[in-house]
Amino acid sequence: MSYYKHHVFFCTNQREDGDMCCNNHNAQAMRDYCKDRVKEKGDAIAGNVRINSAGCLDRCGEGPVIVVYPEATWYTYVDQEDIDEIVDSHLGQGKIVERLLLENQ
Repeated sequence: MSYYKHHVFFCTNQREDGDMCCNNHNAQAMRDYCKDRVKEKGDAIAGNVRINSAGCLDRCGEGPVIVVYPEATWYTYVDQEDIDEIVDSHLGQGKIVERLLLENQ
């Protein structure tokens, strides 16, 4: 049994050469926002979820990405509303957010 029910990794990689990367899409700020949203949920999910930064997850061409374990569910996102939906639906209720899934999981 895992210590956390969900472990969320945000790619926050920044490429020095200017090539496409998640941090070009404000990934660090979105990770920080997600962490704050989980904390706001309090005991309902906060103790069961860990939000982490990750280096390159090697899906740079698909926009900013996160992966949620143990399900190995890969998401992309555009804005805070997308992060809210992932927090509320997937992390809070265990329901995958189909519209944000990356293809070829």
